[in-house]
Amino acid sequence: MHKIIVLIGAPGAGKGTQARLLEERRGIPQISTGDMFREMKSSNTPLALEIQRIMKEGGLVPDDLTYKMVKERTEKEDCKGTYVLDGFPRNVIQADMLEELAKEQNKKVKAFLIDVDSDILEKRLTGRRTCKVCGEIFNIYFKPPTKCDRPECDLEKNLVQREDDNLESVRKRLITYEESTKPLIEYYEKSGRLVKINGDREVEQIYSEISRSIDDNS
Repeated sequence: MHKIIVLIGAPGAGKGTQARLLEERRGIPQISTGDMFREMKSSNTPLALEIQRIMKEGGLVPDDLTYKMVKERTEKEDCKGTYVLDGFPRNVIQADMLEELAKEQNKKVKAFLIDVDSDILEKRLTGRRTCKVCGEIFNIYFKPPTKCDRPECDLEKNLVQREDDNLESVRKRLITYEESTKPLIEYYEKSGRLVKINGDREVEQIYSEISRSIDDNS
């Protein structure tokens, strides 16, 4: 039976990396709500125009419209089999909506929580540095900046830190994530469909465990 894979994890946990690897190596489409919202900004469909209006007014897109957007996207040919959802569901209401979608698509929902210690998350986020020239991402704690092969890259001058990667902002983001996501984690835990993944390990180890679990029919 094909599956809908739900990835849950705090900022910096590596959800996007794992979704990208599943798509590259196994051909499992990564369906990102962030990407979809960006695409909606230049689309002229009735749904896109409604979402554009709400975003322009500074409002939050309601759960039902977010669900419609996800439903439209996952009805395309590339999602006939298993696919990964990145950014949906974000709450229990959306999780209930996803259950209905899974029934319609004859798929099974399986959730993965990439669990990372808060101290490591803080270092992953506050330590991020990006080269303005080539876009290479470093981390002063885990992947210290080294000399770039490109002659135009002077890492001493070109490395920048995102404004919201300062310690105060990061801690606020992590607290917000924990408060908003706890009910969602409990939702999947109670139904026996939550797989907890130790996210403090190497990317390849995490990927291997997720990939094996996707193939498990439990």
